[in-house]
Amino acid sequence: MHLIQILLPLYDNAAAPQPAELFGKTREELIGRFGGLTAYTRAPAKGLWQEDASTTMNDDIVIYEVMTESLDNAWWHTYRGILEQRFRQEAIIVRALPLTLL
Repeated sequence: MHLIQILLPLYDNAAAPQPAELFGKTREELIGRFGGLTAYTRAPAKGLWQEDASTTMNDDIVIYEVMTESLDNAWWHTYRGILEQRFRQEAIIVRALPLTLL
C-alpha cells in the first residue's frame, strides 16, 4: 500500500490566489481514480526552501492524499505535469510513502 501526497500552492507565482475550480477539478479527478481523498485545507501548511544562501522562499499549500495498492510511476509523472500546468508552477511536489494499514 502507498500513501501519495500532493502539495498544492494556494497562490500562483505572481502571488494571486489560485482559482477554487483548480482544486475542485483536482479533487474530482483523484476521487474518480482512487475512490477517495483526504484534503488538508483548514489551515494552510507553509512550505519553505532556500533558493540560495541568502534567500528563503515560502508557499502556503494544501495537501491532498490518496491511498493506492500499487504505484504507477508513469501515471504520476504525467499527472504531476498536468498539475504543474494547471497551477502554473515550475514544480509540484508529489511524494509516495509506503503504508501499512493497522
